[in-house]
Amino acid sequence: MTSFEPITLTGALVVLEPLSPDHHDGLVQAAQDGELWKLWYTSVPTPEQMAAEIERRLDLQRRGSMLPFTTRVIDPATGGPGRVIGMTTFMNIDADTPRVEIGSTWNAASAHGSGSNPDAKLLLLRHAFETLGCPAVEFRTHWLNHQSREAIARLGAKQDGVLRSHTRSSDGALRDTVVFSILEHEWPMVRNALEYRIAKQR
Repeated sequence: MTSFEPITLTGALVVLEPLSPDHHDGLVQAAQDGELWKLWYTSVPTPEQMAAEIERRLDLQRRGSMLPFTTRVIDPATGGPGRVIGMTTFMNIDADTPRVEIGSTWNAASAHGSGSNPDAKLLLLRHAFETLGCPAVEFRTHWLNHQSREAIARLGAKQDGVLRSHTRSSDGALRDTVVFSILEHEWPMVRNALEYRIAKQR
């Protein structure tokens, strides 16, 4: 069985730190950057809900089903961690296979298009395939979230299928969920493409 332990992952543009209650204020500021909780197709907590969301993710970590991270940009002046821009996770962890889903991700609006998301995905995918030994990594998103579907496809993930009426959104509406995955033998090509994209942002 693979051990999914909290770890700090450092890339070219971002640092992924193990989620902590100490990140609360930075995460509130990041969510306020674009008022992300108002986007109907995402599940970003409001400032008032942030503490509960941090505790929810940490509780899932204690149960062994999630490994949550806080995303920080790298400060160009110091080369170290800078401002908090969002959250991401390994979720639905299957430690026996091992297999993970990368999800529950959001970033401040001002970070969109900066290369921070591809860099975070590179860090997570590299850790999943090269350290944890996962044969596959999964991504899921709302059928109507075309921006997310396109972003996942740009990573090099292949669409596995659609789970119709899979779950309910926060407003109670039934959601169709699109499932994507990257397999171990596809990882080298995905890695090369991500490294190329990130190099163009530097």
